[in-house]
Amino acid sequence: MFLQVSGLANDSIVDGPGFRFTIFVQGCPHRCKGCQNPQTHSFKGGTLMTTEEILAKIKCNPLLDGVTFSGGEPFCQAHALAELGKEIHRIGLNIMTYTGYTFEYLSANRDFNSYGELLDVSDWLVDGKFIESKRSLNLLFRGSENQRILDIPRSIAARHAIGADFGADYVMDYA
Repeated sequence: MFLQVSGLANDSIVDGPGFRFTIFVQGCPHRCKGCQNPQTHSFKGGTLMTTEEILAKIKCNPLLDGVTFSGGEPFCQAHALAELGKEIHRIGLNIMTYTGYTFEYLSANRDFNSYGELLDVSDWLVDGKFIESKRSLNLLFRGSENQRILDIPRSIAARHAIGADFGADYVMDYA
């Protein structure tokens, strides 16, 4: 399976809990003003990679706690990321997915474009568009105050958004 990738980060500590491998996908329909990754907006560009190539890179790092799907917009390549996500779980790593969509929108459209497949392999979801006027440098793993970090297995089971709890090591402020 193929992914259009803008970039890879082998050792991120800002894209989710613990030590992470981050995949920045190419292409985003949201084009949020002030986005930290504007180079990912165009659906042209980036590098075409197989999910097997990416998984091999992930497996090379024994220090990883998890993998983050960022962007661009991961849900524009939901099926390929979901397939990669299954393999990532098989090797014992967790998955955090960033999206400009909301959990409610993705849940209501589970069958569209494999959205449900990607939700099902995501352990956590940072949802909502980046809003420049709500930007804060004091937020855990997110850029603007409207964005939420959700526990996806619990949210899917409850059929409504449930915030993630990373324990005492992380303080989340949903002011």
